[in-house]
Parts: sequence; C-alpha cells; structure tokens
Amino acid sequence: MRMARECTLTILETSDIHGNMIPIQYANNKPTEYGFAKIATLIREERRKGAPLLVIDNGDLIQGTPLAYHHAKLNAEAASPMIECLNELRYDAAVIGNHEFNYGPDLLGKAVQESRFPWLCANIVDEATGDPYFGKPYFIRTFADDLKVAVLGLTTHYIPHWEKPDYIRGLQFKDALLTAKTWVRKLHEEEGADVVIVSYHGGFERHLETGEPTEPLTGENQGYALCREVEGIDVLLTGHQHRVLSDTTVNGVVIVQPGSTGAWLGKVTLELTKEDGKWKVQSKRSELLSPQGVEPDPAVLALVQPHEALAQVWLDQPIGRLAGDMRVTDPMGVRLKEHPLIEFINKVQMDLSGAPISNTALFDNVSPGFPEHITMRDIVSNYIYPNTLQVIRITGADIRAALERTASYFQQYDGSGDIEVSPHFSDPKPQHYNYDMWEGIEYRLNISRPEGERVTRLEYDGKPIDPKAEYDVVMNNYRAGGGGNYLMFQGKPVVKDIPTDMAELLASYIMERGTIEATLNRNWEVVWDEAKS
Repeated sequence: MRMARECTLTILETSDIHGNMIPIQYANNKPTEYGFAKIATLIREERRKGAPLLVIDNGDLIQGTPLAYHHAKLNAEAASPMIECLNELRYDAAVIGNHEFNYGPDLLGKAVQESRFPWLCANIVDEATGDPYFGKPYFIRTFADDLKVAVLGLTTHYIPHWEKPDYIRGLQFKDALLTAKTWVRKLHEEEGADVVIVSYHGGFERHLETGEPTEPLTGENQGYALCREVEGIDVLLTGHQHRVLSDTTVNGVVIVQPGSTGAWLGKVTLELTKEDGKWKVQSKRSELLSPQGVEPDPAVLALVQPHEALAQVWLDQPIGRLAGDMRVTDPMGVRLKEHPLIEFINKVQMDLSGAPISNTALFDNVSPGFPEHITMRDIVSNYIYPNTLQVIRITGADIRAALERTASYFQQYDGSGDIEVSPHFSDPKPQHYNYDMWEGIEYRLNISRPEGERVTRLEYDGKPIDPKAEYDVVMNNYRAGGGGNYLMFQGKPVVKDIPTDMAELLASYIMERGTIEATLNRNWEVVWDEAKS
C-alpha cells in the first residue's frame, strides 16, 4: 500500500495597492503604517519559510498616488516604479484591474511589457479575434513533482461604464461569471489541474452568509455567484471593493480580500494529500497579515527613491495663492452645507466646459482643502482621481433622480443625535465620492423624508426645473458613464469631451490667474425636521 504524500501550499495576495509603494501620506509626507514596502517585508518572510508559494497581485496597481500620477504624466519613459517593485519581489502573476486603464493603453501596455510575470485576464478579449487580450488567461505551476495548481485571472466586466472609450477601444469585456464557468472546467478537464485558484478583480454582490443582495445586481461584482455557481474553484482571491475579508468560505470556496493601499497582505493556506494517485485539499484557511510595526523593505525603498524624489519636487511646485479659506475641517459639514472648495471646483468645470450646470464630490474624508499658498501637492491631495470632464445632455427628471441618489447618502434623520451615512454608501466600503454637490441650480434636500422623496426644491434660473426639458451638465467621466449607480446618466448624448485630467485643469486654471478667491453663493442646502419632544 502506498504512503500518502502531503503538501502545504501558500498563496499571498495583494490588491488595490493604487500606487502606494512607500509608507507616507502625500498630503503632508507623514509616515503611515501601510504601503507596498511594508508588505514586501512580509512577503520575504513568507518566502524564507521555504514552502511552496504563489504571490499574486489582484489589480489596481499602477494608479492612485502622486507617485503613480507623476510617472504616468511626466516620467513615463522611465521604468514603472510599481512594476519594478513587483519584479523585485518575484511575483508569479498580476490581474488587470479597472484602474489599470486610467492612463491609457500605451502606459498599460508598457507596464505589461516591463513585467517579469504574466498579467492574467480571461474575460477581456480582443474584439477582432476573441482571444484574451493580455495574452494569458491563466498559468499553471507544478509543486511536489506532480501537484498541478492553476491560477485563472478575471476582471470586473463593468469597466465600459467608467472608462473613456478611447482607452478601451478594440476590447470586449465578457461576463466574468460566464467566462469562469468555461475556463474552470477546461482547467480541470483539459489541463488536469488539482487545485484551481481564481484571482478576480471584483468583489461580492451579496451578503456572504445570508446571500441577500448588498448592492444593485449590475454585474460589477460577482464574487458570490462565482462561489455558488462555478464548480471546481478552491480559492477565490478578490478585490476592487477595498474590503477586509478573511477566514471565510462561501459554498466551500475559501475567500480573501486584503483592503487597499497595502494595508493588509492576504494569505491562503492549503493542506493537501495525495492518495491513490490523486491530490485532494484536506483543509483551507485564509487570513490577513498586518504590516503595522513592520520595517519597510530596503530594496523596495531603493527602487522607488529616484521616482519619489522627482515626484516630491513636482508636488512642492507653487501654483498660486488663495484669498479666503478653503480648508476642509469637517467632511460631513462639507456635504451638509456648501463649501468654498466644492463651489470652486464646480465653477472651474463650468468655466472650462461652457456648461451652465456642474456637479462634483468631496472624494474622501482626508481631503485637506486648499491653504493660502497652493502647490501641486494640494491639488492632487484633493482631486485624487485621474478623471476628465464630459458635458452630457440630460433631462430635468434625470437631475431630480440624480439628486435623490445623492440624498440617499444620509440615513433618514429626525433631528436628534448625529447625522449618519447610509450603509449603502459605507458598506462594504466607504463611497464618499458618490455624494455629489451641484452648481448652476438651486436645490434643497430634506433628509428627514424617506429615500426617493428628499428633493423638496429644484430650480434653474429662478424657475422650477421642467422634468421634460433638456439641460447640459458637466461632470467627471466616471459619473457621466453612470458610475456610482447614477444610472440615469448612462447613454446620454455627450455634448463636449475634455480629455485632460482634472488635476491638470485645476492647476492650469490657478496658475493662469495667480490668485483665486473663496466664494459661496449658497445655491443648495440640506435640511431636516426637528425631533418632536
């Protein structure tokens, strides 16, 4: 009788690093407890253990910090610092994330060419041939002489709703769930894989325990369906939602999601035995390793340093002067009562586009606003995404529907206690960037009323907005495509496209004027009914 053989396989996952290679906060250069350099130290520690190991990045790597922006826009001829670091850590593969497309196909193609590892994606295909566009849908590694482990890459197919058409021209984004059903079966039947790992740049559309929907079932996230409907998946690595998930299985599939910005390293451990000529998974578990208190990896710091030095010089370039106050001290207050920073961004959008109406958001709760002497650091610390502008033609009914979507950001409020953010905007991840504030119209939101009934005033040029009339509105390209579940904007005529990043537009606007002024016209307000005693 043959003795059973055993093998322990470890899978490490990073996801949604978003250019955070070194542990600093770019708004003030203060140190942080997150970032790839710290994660790299944890990866090296795992590699030193000598056990069979796979290291995979799950997407959204090359965009998200001033370092990444500076490389893409001002230093693209140099090697990508993000790719250099993954090469240094000997990654086995990476998966295409939706933000990989943000700087256009040339920069993405360059990143793929510089990588000493494959980029996986089975469901983004060449429109002409139907073949996986990035070359490899999967790879296979053999351990313990004959243990075949397959890793399949998938990406949320919702990208066409967000990305500029020119950046994804010639690509077809196939349904990730349907694609997985085809490829997982092939991996078992044709490749003879003993273990199948799916690395999916997407998240979960349903509660992991109850199966209840946690978001509109648009297809943006299909992780739950992948676990429930695709037979033969052993491990599902996820991302995109920036959630922190581990120590969980769905329908027997072990899952993990390591947050964002290098705040966690995902780790999956599989215990396998081979009996009667066949490998079987005996146990599987997932966990998250924290980089807090971990020293950053010296080799990663050295690789990034030349790029970082150039970015820091650029960040400290003076742009102009502010008369007045645009500092952000209370993010919730900015969303409850008009703030000069938001009014300024909207006015810039209207001035540059010629549109009479505009909307924008305070993207996160760490946006500092503008000081008196404005630098590029202040620009990119407040406008953190590489958005461009579009003017779209929409109806008055669309404007009202968009404002109702925005108003649902708040929990229904009776005037007592603190105003709270609705779970729809905070779970599974904070979505402050999906609360818009408008200029060019006058409106009032009453958050004591039920969702869908909160717009109590809506006027344009002093008159009630006609639901059937058409209006030209400028907004960022993400929102214009319906991003953030603003589905009323999808497919609307594009009157004007301004393909320059907003950070550049804001900087140029300030530099041309030398001094800008903080103003408030108080065209909108959020109100509530006082609690009855």
